[in-house]
Amino acid sequence: MPMLQPIARTADLPWEVVGGGVRRQILGHLADLMMVRVDFDADAVGVVHSHPHRQASYVAAGRFRVTVGETVSELGVGDCFITVANVSHGVVALEAGTLVDVFTPRRDDFLPHP
Repeated sequence: MPMLQPIARTADLPWEVVGGGVRRQILGHLADLMMVRVDFDADAVGVVHSHPHRQASYVAAGRFRVTVGETVSELGVGDCFITVANVSHGVVALEAGTLVDVFTPRRDDFLPHP
């Protein structure tokens, strides 16, 4: 799969509408690393799920109720959460906001398929 350019200008990158007030933008990736911006409308839900990737998420805007495993917390701008492989996690946007997610390895399921 081709790698995106090493410089990401968000104005030039496509958005994918995930649904339910959530959209994402792949900022860049290598085989072992991916960065994704995810925008949420107020009250949008990132459903609880798990995957084999490790993930770090940074709250760039807004406030979120975050669930990681059995832990539930409210996070705001500048806060973050980390999850290891196969641990259930999800968010609820308490107001409109943005998460910056970093995955290792890359989420191939996020890439467009021919």
